[in-house]
Amino acid sequence: QVQLVESGGGLVQPGGSLRLSCVVSGTIFSTYTMGWYRQAPGKERELVASITKDGTTNSADSVKGRFTISRDNAKNMVYLLMSSLKPEDTAVYYCNADIRRSAFRSRSDYWGQGTQVTVSS
Repeated sequence: QVQLVESGGGLVQPGGSLRLSCVVSGTIFSTYTMGWYRQAPGKERELVASITKDGTTNSADSVKGRFTISRDNAKNMVYLLMSSLKPEDTAVYYCNADIRRSAFRSRSDYWGQGTQVTVSS
């Protein structure tokens, strides 16, 4: 079994910062691309940022220059450093990981339960 658990969400003022963390546990052969998605009320879930196993990053235009994704392969963790937060960033943020559980199985996507980020004055 594989489990992803996010933490670090909360209420912050516009212009503030938050650091989200996600730890992956369970039986894992290899973890490939990891990412953060978010979903605001009435909107589709969207990719915020992703990072490959080798550290190549990608981010949505709406967060470029403000959010930074990083990972620690030894700890099997991925982080999202958010700064200059705006009310529009308010959403449930989900951790995602492409994981191969054994050498005899294909890769699959796994998701965390989500953590609420609310940006409000």
